[in-house]
Amino acid sequence: MVKTLTYKILEQHLVDGRLEKGQAIGIKIDQTLTQDATGTTAFLLFESMGAERVKTELSVSYIDHNMSQFGPENHNDHLYLQSIAAKTGVYFSRPGNGICHQVHLERFGKPGTTLLGSDSHTPTGGGMGMLAIGAGGLDVAVAMGGGAFYLVCPKVIGVKLTGKLPQWVAAKDIILKLLSILTTKGNVGCVVEYFGPGVATLSVPQRATVTNMGAELGVTTSIFPSDQQTRKFLAAQNREKDYQPLAADEDCQYDRIIEIDLSSLEPLVSCSPSPDNIKTVKSLEGTKVNQVIIGSCTNSSFTDLMMVAKVLKGKTIHPAVEFAIAPGSRQVLNMLAANGALADIVAAGARVLETACGPCIGLGFSPADGTVSVRTFNRNFAGRTGTKEDNVFLTSPEVAAIAALKGEIIDPRKAGIEYPPIELSEKFLIDDNMIQKSLPPAEAKKIKILRGSTIVVPEAAKRLPDNLQGKVLLKCGDKITTDHIMPAGAFLKYRSNLPEYSKYVFNSFNEPNKPTFAQKALELKKKGIACIVVAA
Repeated sequence: MVKTLTYKILEQHLVDGRLEKGQAIGIKIDQTLTQDATGTTAFLLFESMGAERVKTELSVSYIDHNMSQFGPENHNDHLYLQSIAAKTGVYFSRPGNGICHQVHLERFGKPGTTLLGSDSHTPTGGGMGMLAIGAGGLDVAVAMGGGAFYLVCPKVIGVKLTGKLPQWVAAKDIILKLLSILTTKGNVGCVVEYFGPGVATLSVPQRATVTNMGAELGVTTSIFPSDQQTRKFLAAQNREKDYQPLAADEDCQYDRIIEIDLSSLEPLVSCSPSPDNIKTVKSLEGTKVNQVIIGSCTNSSFTDLMMVAKVLKGKTIHPAVEFAIAPGSRQVLNMLAANGALADIVAAGARVLETACGPCIGLGFSPADGTVSVRTFNRNFAGRTGTKEDNVFLTSPEVAAIAALKGEIIDPRKAGIEYPPIELSEKFLIDDNMIQKSLPPAEAKKIKILRGSTIVVPEAAKRLPDNLQGKVLLKCGDKITTDHIMPAGAFLKYRSNLPEYSKYVFNSFNEPNKPTFAQKALELKKKGIACIVVAA
């Protein structure tokens, strides 16, 4: 029977249920990843299960979100995560080593495996043929303990790529084009699977950009085949042994097919307040820009930043623009420093941010009131930057770099700059000394877990009654995002203290000088009345 690549991997990992679309299935998880904003709770839940060591093939704990805040909360979390990782057989990527998705792609990703991560952009791993899914902390904790991950057996949307990207058109434009077609709604329970002759023209970092931002489609995950481009990337990372060829059967049936001719694409922009608000760059030409940031797990690879360095070399950032880069990993930063590209970027007027999520999750670099911020990120939800009524354009590094030079949006094809071709490195700089490897059981038992006072063990879940009555406190409208439910940015440091963090639930809907949603919910709880939120 001919199969899609998605179903081939699901079949190899199926432990419960049948592969019938729309039915619940359980799959074995090979790898997990956590990050510090969600990872603390995931590991506290893992501890509550009584498991001593993880039972996956590989689990990695990353520090990349809460890097620097006032107060002890963040460092308390880091020390807890470092010690619990050593205790339970988990790899630990130290602060400064990089963004979880970029580092995992470089050092741990493996075609044909399943990856479950407590971060919505875990599907980045689909760029090298992994079935990589973002999930909640409890699901990841169960997977670390050897339990199955349950999901709805998905429909598969096939995206056929033909042609080749023209100069100044980037991988970011592929996913922006797809967002203009599928939007952010109506894709739950689907996997996007890329195929066709155009796939072979894209490197793994380019594919990872596409699968990363595929999260904004609302799909379960996105996946590319594993081919010679995958082999080339793994060989450059000194991991060719992890390569295996993987692809859908030639005559497999998709639930829907969308064809994108890469050669016909043009530079695109996602405009506030939603990733699917897509416009062409040329339609926005002349828009004044006051801030440009290049980075995030979507566009912070070595090839992305080499493109930026070559565009900026010998030039100066426009005086009205605040410009920064955030390399995706220490490997990327080291390689840019070694070949002189970092010096070119700095000489042009860039500020170099930590190899971390930073502004992408609202931690620093908020734009000024009434200004335009051009970012190579994946989300532009209203207020996510930390500035109310922000105006954020999401675009490719190529478009962003030229906007930084010109102080306005310009179609890069008409900017009068010679296109600098970028090739994937044949050999990446390998330095894993900021990754703490898992300890053998005998050594792990000696580790003392460090628990700061700001880390609070989550309340145990209680079984819901057969009949639930309560009061509706909120009816949500369309396009409710994670930021509407629980704010990011400066509030993230409370993630390991759920009672404190819960004070800010639905913070964006609170009215001035009136009781907050959390306060009203707490009053109901004291009276024994359930609080109900209705999703329209």
